[in-house]
Amino acid sequence: MTEALLVCGGAAPPLEQIQHILKKTCFICAADSGLDTVQAWGLTPDLIVGDMDSLSDRSLLESCRSRGCEILEQSSYKDDTDTETALRELRRRGFGHIILAGGGGGRLDHILALQALFMRPESPAEWYTDRERIVKLSAARNITAGRGNLVSLFPLGPNGARGMQSRGLEWPLAGLEWPPGYFGISNICIDEEIWIDPGESPLLLIINCSGAR
Repeated sequence: MTEALLVCGGAAPPLEQIQHILKKTCFICAADSGLDTVQAWGLTPDLIVGDMDSLSDRSLLESCRSRGCEILEQSSYKDDTDTETALRELRRRGFGHIILAGGGGGRLDHILALQALFMRPESPAEWYTDRERIVKLSAARNITAGRGNLVSLFPLGPNGARGMQSRGLEWPLAGLEWPPGYFGISNICIDEEIWIDPGESPLLLIINCSGAR
């Protein structure tokens, strides 16, 4: 499965937090001011997408172009966000596993728009902000979450959640049923690695990487 890293505007993780992703990711796409983040990391993206209305300095575009970066600049009069457009373009190019970085802090509507992307069938697989790691769970899997970190879970399906199982959490998920509008917040990792089975519907797992309670 071909992987891509999609960097959007907003607070992003430090480079060292995503080094493990870069080691296996062959393609970097910047959505609008996500280019500022990629430049701050000392990297050059393979593709830049957006209307560029939030970019700090448009001269960055020509600098990237001179280094072989492809640029798809669009009109600001459009229905989709720059991140949506970039996500769709990456899917069109055959990238099946897309990791999102950035989007922390800032406007609430932008944060909710990014969260809503995970409700779509062809959503990102993960999302890294400056403080959180967010993972879409469609099947049972092990996740390195860090002992002592807080984790929260939100159902992504319209019917809530049922049939969940877990290991490595202070409050196990077995036997819980969440109707629509319900969720589990501020659980605690008691092991370095946790295992979660989302049950009948996908879950959105949010790991607070600061360890704050």
